[in-house]
Amino acid sequence: MAIKFKDVKIKGSKNKLNFNIEISKTYGLIGNSGSNKTKILELICGLEIIESGQVEILGDTLSGGSNEKDFFKVRKNIGYLFENPSEQFFQETVYDEISFALKNFNYKKDDIDNHVKKAIKLVGLDEKYLDRNPFTLSCGEAKKVALASILVYNPKIILLDDPTIGLDFKAKADLLKLLRVLKKRYNKTIIIASKDIDFIHKIVDHVLVIDQDKVVLSGTKYNVFSNQKILKRIGINAPKLILFSDIVKKEKNINLGYRDDINDLMKDVYRYVK
Repeated sequence: MAIKFKDVKIKGSKNKLNFNIEISKTYGLIGNSGSNKTKILELICGLEIIESGQVEILGDTLSGGSNEKDFFKVRKNIGYLFENPSEQFFQETVYDEISFALKNFNYKKDDIDNHVKKAIKLVGLDEKYLDRNPFTLSCGEAKKVALASILVYNPKIILLDDPTIGLDFKAKADLLKLLRVLKKRYNKTIIIASKDIDFIHKIVDHVLVIDQDKVVLSGTKYNVFSNQKILKRIGINAPKLILFSDIVKKEKNINLGYRDDINDLMKDVYRYVK
């Protein structure tokens, strides 16, 4: 198990959080504004105080009584992408931004250079960006650099807070492609908190629906997004691909089956049209 929440209370909340995150799986946290999706991510990486209960991360246990040494040990295995990447920038160049964590972990200079170049390439940027000021980057470029600053130290768990905000269609497609590489080739455990249901639907394996600081529905994305009764009750729409398939079934009595990729869905539609 990568992460386990056991009777965890967020500060100011009356409810307790209980859920598990499996290793090498991708999870989506969805819920309305105020459901504390971001705070759950912050609890995992030690930016939010655990009022009560325990959070187990890769065998280490954090609680309200944990000290900074405990949190530091856990953070080495976690990368956290803020909703606004500029909030995590504080260096004058992209190179310094990406290499900062490695310097803290006492990597050698040659090793740092190699890791930085690999990280910038992995996110789809070339080395000319390394001399840029991170505050001059576009939103899409900034998110790529922020991701590179995480991937450079190879964390086992990656947390993303509303990663598609401010991204155009191409930037979203680039992010989706990168996450698929991290998921399939590098077996990362990825947790995405987002209001972008269609993006979540394309990439995750499992979904946790958060309402009033508690998990009200969880399971595979198919099982969760098929349960439109609960989703509608808390004001969440199902992904567009599922809504389309439901309309086709209702209006044409054609069962297209479950698809999470538009290209696969179009192939099914084409077969029926033929």
